[in-house]
Amino acid sequence: MDYIKDIDQQLFIFINNGMSNVFFDLICPFMRKQSNWYLLYIVVAYFIYEQYREKSIWILLSAALLILISDQISANLIKNTVQRVRPCNDPIFKSQVRLLVGCGGGYSYLSAHAANHFAIALFVWGVFGKMYNWFLPVAVFWAAFISFSQVYVGVHYPLDVLSGAILGATLGILGYTLLSKKLSILQIKK
Repeated sequence: MDYIKDIDQQLFIFINNGMSNVFFDLICPFMRKQSNWYLLYIVVAYFIYEQYREKSIWILLSAALLILISDQISANLIKNTVQRVRPCNDPIFKSQVRLLVGCGGGYSYLSAHAANHFAIALFVWGVFGKMYNWFLPVAVFWAAFISFSQVYVGVHYPLDVLSGAILGATLGILGYTLLSKKLSILQIKK
């Protein structure tokens, strides 16, 4: 475990310190702030409504349930079980952290931001992916950049966001699969 922890800390230092630049210093704090994405969520909900009309309520309720499940698993169950201290709160390590936002008092492992954004990205890809081939790389890039931003601003280790991304992607695909099999509502419009 010490070997993995050392690699995780070295990768953190590389991203948090070694990759520092003016552009990331401006964009990463913005990217990680949930409220900055509310307009995007509204636009996506509108497109879901436009595409599926009467069936859209099931998709939107499923997406909301998916986020609730992802957040509870990551933020409450896993974080409170593992109790890994954030890099910016670690008394031994925090002197090496370039902190660009408030550190927060919660635990680090795993990143709920990564889990939630990957969950919704992969779920919405399932909803729109067959209609728009470009959607998967855009959705994954968006979730990955938000996850990267967690490390860059100094509040998560790389393993936190990688684990959160895996959990979120798994939940997003599972959520879409269950919805589409159960309700048979996600068919391509011609």
